[in-house]
Amino acid sequence: MPHFSRLTDIITCSLTEILNAATNPTGTLQEIIGEMHEGLDACRRNVQTSSTIGERLKREIMDSETQIHVWKDRARQSLADGDDAAARNSLSRKVEIEDLIAGLRPELDAAVSAAQHMFRIQKALESRYAEALRKLEKLTGQPPAILLESEIAVLSVTAATQKRSFAVEAELEALRRELQG
Repeated sequence: MPHFSRLTDIITCSLTEILNAATNPTGTLQEIIGEMHEGLDACRRNVQTSSTIGERLKREIMDSETQIHVWKDRARQSLADGDDAAARNSLSRKVEIEDLIAGLRPELDAAVSAAQHMFRIQKALESRYAEALRKLEKLTGQPPAILLESEIAVLSVTAATQKRSFAVEAELEALRRELQG
């Protein structure tokens, strides 16, 4: 039976309460870790998808902004050549592209916001996952086997662990300076 129906359920859960209520804490925790692993995989995919969409939209907006300049230059040249109809047509195309950009910008903002939101959730899930692994090690007396299906997942976990380690070391050094000073 699944323990969580949403990613936020994983973030807001109390593992201690769940394990205290479980008849088989080790088995329950292994199930929870499996669900967390699946949730993390899904979250990472969502972060990647949102980021990819955001990058595509940025490129499309930049390309469209370039086209605006092209159409304006064409209108200017057509007007200089005395061709008002061609100038008007070029300016109409420019306005169409401006309208497109106006529609793309909120989509870009939404994609960036979604990527940032999912990244925050990913970090929180990684923290809960690490907590669950520590609890499993405490229950079983053995380090848990981490399930990673891809090299990218391995690198992601390694990078996240390394980043946390650097942050902890930096904070530890700051505390040392605080105590000395």
